[in-house]
Amino acid sequence: MIEVLEAPPFATVQDAGFSAGRSWGLPPGGAMDPYFHTLANRLVGNPPQAPAIEWALGTGVLRLTRKSRIAVVGLARVQLNDRPLAAPAFAFPVQAGTRVRIEPDARHRFSYVAVAGGISVPEVLGSRSTYLPGAFGGFSGRLLRAGDRLGMGKSDTTPALEISVTTTGRPMPPGDLWLRVTRGPQWDRFDQRAREAFFSGRFQLAPASDRMGYRLVGPSIHPRGKATLPSEAACPGAIQIPDGGQPIVLMPDGPTVGGYPKLAVVIQADLRLLAQCLPERGIRFTEVSLEAARACYSPPR
Repeated sequence: MIEVLEAPPFATVQDAGFSAGRSWGLPPGGAMDPYFHTLANRLVGNPPQAPAIEWALGTGVLRLTRKSRIAVVGLARVQLNDRPLAAPAFAFPVQAGTRVRIEPDARHRFSYVAVAGGISVPEVLGSRSTYLPGAFGGFSGRLLRAGDRLGMGKSDTTPALEISVTTTGRPMPPGDLWLRVTRGPQWDRFDQRAREAFFSGRFQLAPASDRMGYRLVGPSIHPRGKATLPSEAACPGAIQIPDGGQPIVLMPDGPTVGGYPKLAVVIQADLRLLAQCLPERGIRFTEVSLEAARACYSPPR
């Protein structure tokens, strides 16, 4: 059992997301950073899609009631019974009754906490992810809070010595975050001036950003004509331009349809970097081809 002694402002149970349901309005959901989520699971011997805790925005404390193995990925600072550990990605054995204090640093928005055997919560619509807008999945369809008790799945993995690894893949770069995009379905509704403003502009995250969509603040981008269209299919990474001209990037819990023109789409390989971006970081965009986008995508495994 995992006891939540102190909950951070934002923590939910997430797995690889919903594999079906878009035709009736269910978004893919799942971990905002699939790479970190997969790495945390691999470090404790779990399948990559196993449910783990997505941790954000502050400090919290967990206690495990049985001997196990735990991993925390995402540059968080960790203490075991007040003994500090430090590594960008690590796994370690814990004894029954161990208090695990987790404090994220200022470089990533999300960290991932995995335990050997995974977290035992009911499967809903083929996933154990929390879908907050629908208030279902995960642990009672909500954020974790102090006093919650999460079940732990069975594991054949024997807790081993502490392991420290260095993450691979595209790291979070210093300075402004450059995101690769492909052209969106309404590319032709934006003239050359609007496109140049988008690609030369510097954006930042607005406070009103969440798992559904990241709102950007920067140069105003306007299409030709009205910024309202008949609703059509939308996907994570789609960059919608509403009437105010400030882009909104759809994230994993975002709607499956939308009526705003979509200028561009953040490629899947880079969407996790945007998910990890903090409000003070600059965000810029560069165009790549569909072929280049497909070539750099590697599914979690």
